[in-house]
Amino acid sequence: MERNCEFERRVLSIQSHVVSGYVGNKSAIFPLQVLGFEVDYINSVQLSNHTGYKHIKGQRLNADELFELYEGLRLNNLLFYSHLLTGYIGTATFLKELVNIVKQLKEINPNLYYVCDPVLGDNNELYVPEELLPIYRNDVIPLADLITPNQFEAELLTGVAIKTKEDAIEAINILHKSGVKTVVLSSVELGTKENLTLLGSSLNGDEKTLISLTFPKMSAVFTGSGDLFSALLLAWMSKTNRNLKISCEKALNTMQSVLKRTIDSKSDFNKGQGSPFEMELKIVQSKNDIENPPSTLKCQEL
Repeated sequence: MERNCEFERRVLSIQSHVVSGYVGNKSAIFPLQVLGFEVDYINSVQLSNHTGYKHIKGQRLNADELFELYEGLRLNNLLFYSHLLTGYIGTATFLKELVNIVKQLKEINPNLYYVCDPVLGDNNELYVPEELLPIYRNDVIPLADLITPNQFEAELLTGVAIKTKEDAIEAINILHKSGVKTVVLSSVELGTKENLTLLGSSLNGDEKTLISLTFPKMSAVFTGSGDLFSALLLAWMSKTNRNLKISCEKALNTMQSVLKRTIDSKSDFNKGQGSPFEMELKIVQSKNDIENPPSTLKCQEL
C-alpha cells in the first residue's frame, strides 16, 4: 500500500508523558492537533506528574519496549509520517534505538521532516546522563532537519560558552556543520536578566537566513514550555513552507500568550509563590492563541 506523505500532516512524537499536567507529549499533542496534524505518540517515560512535585510515580520505556511498539507499527504498515518530533530521552540505549528508527523512517519517507529538541538540561544542570551527549552530537543532530536547544544545551553540544550574540552565532554554525539545516536557540541570555533572545538560522543551498527576536523574561519558572515551543515551531514551519521568520514569530507569540495566561491564573504570583499545580501551562485555555497567534513580537533579520 502506497501513501503520499506530501498531502498528509502526520507526526510521530517520541518524548515524555505525564498523567496530570503539561510536559513532553502532553504539551505537544493538543497544539499540533489544533493546528491540523494527526499525532501518533510514544512515551519515553510515563509519570504521574512532572518532577517539580514532591512525589513522582511512573515507568520508563526501555529500548526493547520502544522497538516492540515501533515493530507493531511497521508490521501494520503504519509508518507513513510527514514529521518526527523527539524530546526527553532518559537513557543511552533508548537514544541509540531512536537513531535506528529515525534512519528507517527517512528511508520510508525521504521527505520526513525531523524536529529534535535535544533535552539535556537547563540553567547549568543536566537532566540526563552525560553519556547521552556524544550520541546527540555524533548521531542524532546530523539526522535532524531542525533542532531547538536552549542556551545550556547549545553550549554542551558545541563547547562554546555563549555570552554574546557572536558566541551564539558561532555555536549555531558548529551545529550547521554537523549537518542540521535549521537551528533555533529558543532562549539565550545576552547580558540582561530582563530579556531573553531567540536566535534562528536556516540554510537553503548557499542561502542563509539568520533571525533574532528579543522578548521579555517572565519572573516565573515554567515546566513544559520548551516542549510546547518545539511542537508549535514544527507546525508553523510546515504551514509556512519553512519560512523561519514567520514560524518563529507565530510560535513565540503563542508561547508568550500561554505563559502570560498561566501567570495571570496564579493566585499568589506577586508573592513569588505558587504550587506546581498552579503553574501548569494553560494550553487548552489558549486554543484561540494557538490557532491565531498574536502579532506582538517581530523577528529581526540579521
